[in-house]
Amino acid sequence: TAMLGVAIGVMALIVVIAVMAGFDNDLKDKIIGANPHVILFSEDGITDFKDLSQKIKSVKEIKDVAPYVSGQAFLYYKDKVLSLNLKGIEPSSEEKVTKIRDYVKGGHLVLPKGGIVLGQELASVLGVGLGDEIILSSHIVGINTPFRVSGVFHTGMYDYDLNLAFLDIRDAQDFFGVGLLVTQVGIKLDNAYAAPKVKKELEKILLASTAGGQAPLHIRTWMEINKNFFAALSLEKLAMFVILTLIVLVACFNIISTLIVMVVEKTKDIGILKAIGTPQGSIHKIFTWGGLIIGFAGTLFGIIGGVVLCFLLKKYQFIQLPKDIYYIDRLPVSLRWQDIVLIAGCALLISFLSTIYPSLKAARLNPVEALRYE
Repeated sequence: TAMLGVAIGVMALIVVIAVMAGFDNDLKDKIIGANPHVILFSEDGITDFKDLSQKIKSVKEIKDVAPYVSGQAFLYYKDKVLSLNLKGIEPSSEEKVTKIRDYVKGGHLVLPKGGIVLGQELASVLGVGLGDEIILSSHIVGINTPFRVSGVFHTGMYDYDLNLAFLDIRDAQDFFGVGLLVTQVGIKLDNAYAAPKVKKELEKILLASTAGGQAPLHIRTWMEINKNFFAALSLEKLAMFVILTLIVLVACFNIISTLIVMVVEKTKDIGILKAIGTPQGSIHKIFTWGGLIIGFAGTLFGIIGGVVLCFLLKKYQFIQLPKDIYYIDRLPVSLRWQDIVLIAGCALLISFLSTIYPSLKAARLNPVEALRYE
């Protein structure tokens, strides 16, 4: 029973942590795919994008850059009004920085003048399709401007697909009245996780630009933009690890009770061993190893069961998720050997701790008391 309890606890831990790691990786891939790795922006606009892009590209980790003009707008369609984020892009540059071309599910990314690409959720809420005309209004210029839907994209992230739309950068400059200015620069790196390092290098390079009269430039990495989101995921993963470790802890109480019952049943044998001179340390080791064998066997079977179940979940995907809630139709599984080692280590440590009291009780047993009634 004790071994089975440990096995179930370890198996549950492995499966849950693998699923949460899968969600974490899946969401990170979508965030990285839909956003530049580093964003550089200025409240007053960037006057010379070409010159700035040359300076940015001097950092070896930087692969490509893309200009943006972004802002808030109101969208009108029939009797519906929505607020959304507008992003003016150069399609040829944008597809080098993000995976936007992969996300376009209807129409095309080549934006004609007066064309707009909407998120799939936004199009669904409005009930618009390709070729339909919508009206955009900017709080800056205050002029209602008609645009025709030339494409629909689907990133799989609800907030993006509901609140984001793309225009050609020249249309966005006219719409927001910024002339030839660029408000943001998107940067793609060879390694997305090198973003903090690249940020420090860019700050040194751009310090000279600011000193030369350029308006102050601010830099944010994809990690900083989604900091709260990733912190919540990490906390949730830790909480699940602690909660499910309690299953192993409860199972290890069975190890304690099993060893205590064994001590009681073997009282006469322990007394005889001590009477013939067996050291306390040897008796202590006998019961310690007895508990560890139970814990080790349970951990081993739990690891095997957890790995097999993760493999089945990943290959056959027999658990379906409602897409309207999670926006993925499968249960993502990412099994990492580091997690398995950590779980196995915790299970074995708890198993070892559970042997301390029973083994000490057996080792300290008085042989006279043990044999008095035999």
